Amino acid sequence: MSTHGKLNKVTSTTVRNMKRRGEKISMLTAYDYPTALCIDEAGIDMILVGDSLGMVVLGYDSTLPVTMEVMLHHTRAVSRAVQRAMVIADLPFLSYQCSPDDAVRNAGRMLQEAGAQGVKLEGGREFAEATRRMVAAGIPVMAHLGLTPQSVHQLGGYRVQGKDDAGARRILEDARILEEAGAFSLVLECVPATLAAEITAALGIPTIGIGAGSRCDGQVLVLHDVMGMFERFTPKFVKKYAQVNALMKEAAQAYITDVREGAFPGPEHSF
Repeated sequence: MSTHGKLNKVTSTTVRNMKRRGEKISMLTAYDYPTALCIDEAGIDMILVGDSLGMVVLGYDSTLPVTMEVMLHHTRAVSRAVQRAMVIADLPFLSYQCSPDDAVRNAGRMLQEAGAQGVKLEGGREFAEATRRMVAAGIPVMAHLGLTPQSVHQLGGYRVQGKDDAGARRILEDARILEEAGAFSLVLECVPATLAAEITAALGIPTIGIGAGSRCDGQVLVLHDVMGMFERFTPKFVKKYAQVNALMKEAAQAYITDVREGAFPGPEHSF
């Protein structure tokens, strides 16, 4: 059933209250107007305009080439479509790492120029000051710990984080520091389910898991993975709910056949 409508717009307060009530939070990525319109009408709680668009939309092999201008462009398209969901925009590589001033300025652009209602940034305690400054400027901040794709070269590839005691302790400490800095929620990516459950219990803010087990307060996945649209690689933590790629290929082949055989356009498609 559609829950579309402006009356129940999802905000950072909404998702905090959902955690308090024990209600699970749903989140998907979107990068364009028609997709965002569709999943907003379906009733999704939050939409992430992720820098993952670098891989699933633009064909790069990592998120690193994605720029602020690219993120602003796609966030505008998504924001124009959405009425209910909270739209969160990823801050791309080097848009916040250099200084808290950069972080505030670029996050502000996401809200002011692109219509987002919050931003997400990757990393731990080293971004506590940037988080504090953004929140002080009135910008809702979603933190992101565990596997942080912008640091993929430093992490040595896409692998589970926090498997040993020291790594787990550091992620838990980072989570507490970022909550204290004012983050309204936290993405946990590719961490052991037991660690994610421990962090979720320790924090007052909601956790959103991706490859972090079922005991987070919510879940996020890349839309193209969920819909079976991106077939180059499917992570272990993805459940495919559709096979859109196969469907599109089938439709394209039928169209090609019709054109070649002169079956399209028919009289009903002509003026």
